[in-house]
Amino acid sequence: MRIACPYCGARGVHEFTYLGDAGPSRPDASAADAGKTFYEYAYLRDNPEGAHDEFWYHGSGCRSWLKVNRNTKTHLIAKAELVLPQAVGAAS
Repeated sequence: MRIACPYCGARGVHEFTYLGDAGPSRPDASAADAGKTFYEYAYLRDNPEGAHDEFWYHGSGCRSWLKVNRNTKTHLIAKAELVLPQAVGAAS
């Protein structure tokens, strides 16, 4: 699998670290039901089949965070775009 880094061009997946699904947002720790929502956030995630967005870190290259649209069934990558590290932390 190759990921097209916007800075470095197409690179092998071994240069990247997978963080996870780019969809979920971290729950509010000060909410009254924080324990339940954190449990659901951490353990009750979907395992989608098909295209969805994921966060990847290009640690062996430009050290940028990317949001990659990848098909989990075919591993076809439709798009890779730069994201700010703050966006990764909020969604991971």
